[in-house]
Amino acid sequence: MSHGFTGRIGGLLTAARRHLATLRCVAFDDLLAANRDFASDFAYGGFDGVARAGVAIVTCMDSRIDPLGMIGLKPGDAKIFRNPGGRVTEAALEALVLGVHLLNVQRVLVVPHTRCAVASNSEEVIRDRISESAGVDASWHRFHVVDDQRRALEMDVRKVLSHPLVPDSVEVGGFLYDVDTGLLDRLV
Repeated sequence: MSHGFTGRIGGLLTAARRHLATLRCVAFDDLLAANRDFASDFAYGGFDGVARAGVAIVTCMDSRIDPLGMIGLKPGDAKIFRNPGGRVTEAALEALVLGVHLLNVQRVLVVPHTRCAVASNSEEVIRDRISESAGVDASWHRFHVVDDQRRALEMDVRKVLSHPLVPDSVEVGGFLYDVDTGLLDRLV
């Protein structure tokens, strides 16, 4: 009798797994269809991966930012590193060092932006919002909010310039991107 119960539970679990697998597939169908359209006239095959324009951009993950378009570049021209707030983190520095020494990067733009959630909320507010959304306490997680964008940008540019593996020949600039006008303002 317990074998029959176990068999039914196993059957339900198998059906549930199949249903979840189907949902997972459907969740990306629109994106996969768009990818097929994109690939139908794909023009970037065969690129060697170097930054043809010699540019690297560190910017925010905000979807209002088109890092290549905002400076008139196209795929293959620049290396792009995105994170919340567009900060020069250890991972960003790692990417920049690789870019400078292996991928033709000669100019680095550090580009936070106006109306950034990371720069307009406190650590506590962000944690509370994440906790509420997740239904789990997020008070232990650090989100690296920025209370002064200009000062943070100055610090980030100095981090790049002072890194022992970034040669003096690399130009580094700090810019603020205005999400309402599309304009860059050089601050550092």
